Amino acid sequence: MPDYHDDLRLAHVLADAADAVTMERFKALDLKVETKPDMTPVTEADRAAEELVRSSLQRARPRDGVLGEEYGGRGGGPRRWVIDPIDGTKNYVRGVPVWATLISLVERGEGGDRPVVGVVSAPALGRRWWAQLGGGAYTGRSLSSATRLHVSRVGNLVDASFAYSSLSGWQERNRLGAFLDLTRACWRTRGYGDFWSYMMVAEGSVDICAEPELSLWDMAAPAIVVQEAGGRFTGLDGVDGPLGSDAAASNGLLHDELLRYLGA
Repeated sequence: MPDYHDDLRLAHVLADAADAVTMERFKALDLKVETKPDMTPVTEADRAAEELVRSSLQRARPRDGVLGEEYGGRGGGPRRWVIDPIDGTKNYVRGVPVWATLISLVERGEGGDRPVVGVVSAPALGRRWWAQLGGGAYTGRSLSSATRLHVSRVGNLVDASFAYSSLSGWQERNRLGAFLDLTRACWRTRGYGDFWSYMMVAEGSVDICAEPELSLWDMAAPAIVVQEAGGRFTGLDGVDGPLGSDAAASNGLLHDELLRYLGA
């Protein structure tokens, strides 16, 4: 198996730089916020963080492609860095500390594209999570100060904690009834939202989570962290990986039941 340690170190350096940009503007009274064509907000910090990461990658990995939420794709080839400069922009705008920069490296292999490195950095929470293919998943302040992540061993929905982002997306896709049925079957439900739900699955504090509408930049980094922590990450159709338009993540033991409720 290839060694992605240098790529992981680079991802941490990129996350450090992005954190500096986003934290400088977090809760700024003069923060500039615009509405994108899809009616979601974007801030000057989203754009500045992605520009910084992209320019750094142009110098450090000029042969690799890049895909970002704010500026789209650049380059081709078998390796592509995928960036969400601020996952949870609505939280960022309102001063809620639950947001993160997501950086991943997706590589083309015999079985198709797959994330091989992922970093999820939430500086306002003082948390960071990361993983590399075959190397496990970790959380901590740095590569040298980290704790390995493991998903939970909960094997029954009646004992499970289910995390989600919102109800509206399920309603828009005519799946609200199935979603509510799942919440009633679980021990506990909480709307942690966005990247945090997946990181809690990886940590074992949440057992299942799902979202009905996502893009690759939302999923690539969380997916490898969940998978390397021993969990499973698929689309609602059950296809492994983050290449679809929605997501289901679990400790693995509960995945089939999760898909029975919410699967496409």
